[in-house]
Amino acid sequence: MPFPIHRKRRLRVSEPMRRLVRETQLEPSQFILPLFVCPGEGVRRPIGSMPGNFQLSIDELVRECETARSAGLGGVILFGIPDKKDEEASEAYADNGITQRAIRAIKQAMPQLLVITDVCNCEYTSHGHCGKVIDGQVDNDATLKWLADAAVSHARAGADIVAPSDMMDGRVAAIRRSLDANGFQKTAILAYAAKFASAFYGPFREAAESTPQFGDRRSYQMDPANAREAMHEMALDFQEGADMLMVKPALPYLDLIRRAYERFPVPIAAYQVSGEFSMLMAAVERGWLEYERAMLETLTSIRRAGAHIILTYFARDAARLIS
Repeated sequence: MPFPIHRKRRLRVSEPMRRLVRETQLEPSQFILPLFVCPGEGVRRPIGSMPGNFQLSIDELVRECETARSAGLGGVILFGIPDKKDEEASEAYADNGITQRAIRAIKQAMPQLLVITDVCNCEYTSHGHCGKVIDGQVDNDATLKWLADAAVSHARAGADIVAPSDMMDGRVAAIRRSLDANGFQKTAILAYAAKFASAFYGPFREAAESTPQFGDRRSYQMDPANAREAMHEMALDFQEGADMLMVKPALPYLDLIRRAYERFPVPIAAYQVSGEFSMLMAAVERGWLEYERAMLETLTSIRRAGAHIILTYFARDAARLIS
């Protein structure tokens, strides 16, 4: 045979050429920045296992949100760290809770910034579990009212999207009913639909002060081995009224992001979680990886798999590089 007619390297000869034919594009508007809000004033407490991330008081949080808005990010997602915790997770759904106050402050300063709230209980319970504990077990149905009440309180404070991350059965339907009954039909639900009992959450638990005080979360978060079950979980959340579906973590589950993209007619989100971030940062600090290239390569892989929305601690730096 003569030398191949198709020389694929022709389309790789320069950066302008590579940019012209690039199949997967990253945009700042696709990124959501996770932020941790805590009580106090002027607080900017470094998170040891997550370089460049902080527990922020509300005044510092608003400044961080201004940076996010200026960078053109799609929005922020808030994780509240209350000044007190109890067995009833009462600060999770208190109208004057830390997350609710943070939402109001952001919306007062930047009404157009999209605010998503994590709807869960692990940051607010004294035992660190995501639901009401009865006889040593997390009770699914008793937890649903907490979640619905928290979602309504977030919507009342001004949240654009509520994101239940607890993995209780029936939570999306309970939240949708409660939002609608309270006049928040326009508040969207981003369901952590396939959230796995992952080894990659460790740094987050330091950041959110949410480590379980006994046992683990495997009775409600998903077994990493189960792909068909993940599709069923996502189908149930879709049927219950979720407007968007999330896979968490991202990089170990790219296959499921792709399957979700192909199956469900709603936006698919992926959370590049704390362990994914910290693992890459540790390698960068040791000189084993080039920061900017490794960061963009991981984000591109998540987008290429089919995620329309990426929650990532790299959001600010990635937006800067691609703008």
